[in-house]
Amino acid sequence: MLAIRLPPDIEKRLSSIAKRTGRTKTFYAREAILNHIEDLEDAYLADQRIAQFEASGEAGIPLAEIMKRHGVEP
Repeated sequence: MLAIRLPPDIEKRLSSIAKRTGRTKTFYAREAILNHIEDLEDAYLADQRIAQFEASGEAGIPLAEIMKRHGVEP
């Protein structure tokens, strides 16, 4: 079970699309979550890795150097 509060304008849009298509607001909320949860997880993981790298004090490698190592032209 999940209960969420949405800004009025989003609630109105959600109600509108549900009414126009004969689907429920729950259907569209579920679809939005399923379609975007992987992106959110990836972003969270990237933030964690950046924080770990910054805390490590290690030096970064310039993009141009990485591209050169792998034979990619800039």
